[in-house]
Formats: sequence, structure tokens, C-alpha cells
Amino acid sequence: MKQYVPAQMVAISRYQNYFPTLPEDIQRDVYARMDELLVEERAYCDKGNYEHMAQILTSIALYEVLQAHGTSEEEAYRAVSENMWAFLDPSGMQKLARLRLFLPLMKKVVPFGFKHKSGTGWRYTWHRDDPKDRFHFECNECIYAKILGPRGLMKLGAMCCHADIINYGSLPFTDFIRTQTLCQGGDHCDFLFVRHVTDAGDGWERSASI
Repeated sequence: MKQYVPAQMVAISRYQNYFPTLPEDIQRDVYARMDELLVEERAYCDKGNYEHMAQILTSIALYEVLQAHGTSEEEAYRAVSENMWAFLDPSGMQKLARLRLFLPLMKKVVPFGFKHKSGTGWRYTWHRDDPKDRFHFECNECIYAKILGPRGLMKLGAMCCHADIINYGSLPFTDFIRTQTLCQGGDHCDFLFVRHVTDAGDGWERSASI
């Protein structure tokens, strides 16, 4: 099992490029805040949640520490969100989506991956009877909402939800449809992928998902 050590968690987080650009005193305080958060949220610190907790706890610590060092709330949120989103590279997923086997592959890989990279606090509903041009599932319980909600930091959860829009929102031949998420006030997160014969702009309109 990977160790829950702040420096190692930051190093695999979506802030791994941004963090080294920060002054040393801010880096030190982020690590210290993460140590506190690890104690506070130890119930979720298991093997399956490691990558999720790296994102969640680094996000919280950066957001809070930047403000403690004089950055406004608005500027802190902008720094945390924009640097998280900038790290994402959807090109690999877009390349994969050009293949005819994309949805059949997603139907196998996504449940398997979520099973092994989701620990305590998650619950999903999978639908095994989708036609070949559709794949959908729901996330009914999410540790982002469970951790960030009580802290009044659901905007950081919504920020993480937006990463899905970056990764899936412009897939060739495939529409990603999501109407609600737990971190944005929904009672679940819905995920629907619909395969189209023609690409965007030629016979179908891409959905405006959240």
C-alpha cells in the first residue's frame, strides 16, 4: 500500500507541476496542513482512495494556505482550479474515442478501474443492459462530497467535477451527458456516453453537461 505522506501525495496529484513554483514557506505549510487533514480524514485513507485523497487533500491545503499567506479567496480558488485543469490532457482519451471499440472497452475498463481505485465511501450503480451505442452509470456516494461538504468547500468538489468535462466533453463521435453531480447539489452523479456515427457538427449536437 502506498504511504499517505504529503510530499508523495502532492507528487502524484494534478498540482505536481504547479507546486514546485510556490515559495518554500507555502510548500512547507501545505505539507503541514495535509498532515492535519490526514488525521481528520483518516477514515478514508485506505488503499483504494489513495489517488482521490491526493487530489482532495492537496486541493484543500493549497486553497487554505494560499489564503493564510495573504491571497484573496477568489485568487486562491483561481490558482487551485486553473492549475488543476491545466494539468489535464484529454488527447489520449480523444484518440481512443476514435476507435469503434471505444464504448465496449469503456464498459469493461471503467467498472474494473473504479472497483480497484475506489475505497471507503463510494457507491456506484452499473447498468449492464445498455445497447452498444450507450454506456451509463451513476455514482451514488462520493468521498469528494463527503469530505468537502462538511467543510463548506463544495466549490472545490465542483472544480473536480469539471475535470470530467475537460476529459470527456469533446470526445470525437461520443457525447458525454451529465445532468447533476453530488458536489453540485444533485442526489447522485450521472454519467452517460452516447456514440454517434458522425462527428460533432455533422448530424448531432453535443450536450451542455455539468
